Amino acid sequence: MREKSLVYSENEFGNIDGKVANGLSRYSEKYEIVGIIDSTKAGQDAGEYLDGIKNNIPIFKSIDDALNSLKYIPENFIYGIAPLSPFINKDEREVIVNAIKNKMNIINGLPEYFTEDDEFIKKANEYGVKIHDIRKSPPRNKLHIFSGRILEISTPVILVAGTDCAVGKRTTARLLVEALKKQGLKTIFVTTGQTGILQGAKYGIALDVLTSGFATGEVENAIVNAVDTEQPDIIIVEGQGALSHPAFTSSSAILRGSLPDAIIIQHPPKRKNLCDYPEFPMPTLESEIKLNEIFSKSKVIAITLNHEDMTDLELKNTIVEYESKYKLPTTDVLKYGTDKLVEQILTVFPKLQKTINYTI
Repeated sequence: MREKSLVYSENEFGNIDGKVANGLSRYSEKYEIVGIIDSTKAGQDAGEYLDGIKNNIPIFKSIDDALNSLKYIPENFIYGIAPLSPFINKDEREVIVNAIKNKMNIINGLPEYFTEDDEFIKKANEYGVKIHDIRKSPPRNKLHIFSGRILEISTPVILVAGTDCAVGKRTTARLLVEALKKQGLKTIFVTTGQTGILQGAKYGIALDVLTSGFATGEVENAIVNAVDTEQPDIIIVEGQGALSHPAFTSSSAILRGSLPDAIIIQHPPKRKNLCDYPEFPMPTLESEIKLNEIFSKSKVIAITLNHEDMTDLELKNTIVEYESKYKLPTTDVLKYGTDKLVEQILTVFPKLQKTINYTI
């Protein structure tokens, strides 16, 4: 059974830095999300606030407000913010201590490890709760370097890349996985970040805390392990950041480690500057497509959009424009679903169509 959990996202739910909480509100196989903590949106339904569709996850003002309303103590308290700075402030420390005092286990997705914090360790021992740093990498002797085993994989591997961080790559990948499964294809999702792990992904690791050699090897190992264990028909890999982004290196590690057979690229047409870096303008979609194709020696087969700051009319017009300009199927999976992506994948990989026919 999924463990009942509160997610902390003060002042960030629905925003870029609230992407962990946003993702968990939409989906989690591992945790049953029973509430979001964000005093600026208190009283609203999380699903309705995010996507206009109620999901019966309430947004609370505080931990105390949540516990008074729920009438029970959830098993876990998840820190659901992914800020540029990896360190929590004084107020957030008090929130974590309050959660511990209320005997909730702490699930932390930051690269600041709570299991190495003297105050948190002392309080956790005092109140009999556990702290989990889900972004903490395994010991070095448990990590993998790139081996070349990926060259032996015949299963199609598709990477969902992007033009910036926090553009919806994971959401698109997850919805695509579910759509392919509904077609009768055995589909595996390989995560590369903390939210995918929190959502219950069976394969993958948070890459941005690893050195580049191990990052590439861990991507390769996750794919090879999935193939050896599950014999899937297709694998969808979650991208991170953007290949052109100067602040992140995980995108190149993912491309090197996965050697994708095809790429889907996600783009927010109205975003002017890189996330958290206002001095850097967004790359053009055209330049990022070219960069990914040259770097990977693979092809971008579809474009997916993030509709932030766009009206429905702007989104529809942009889809028409991009399909005409790039000659690639284009969609926004949150608005229009994944049908175009599934159709394109079956066209690019016709052997999968035979699998569907056989399964059905």
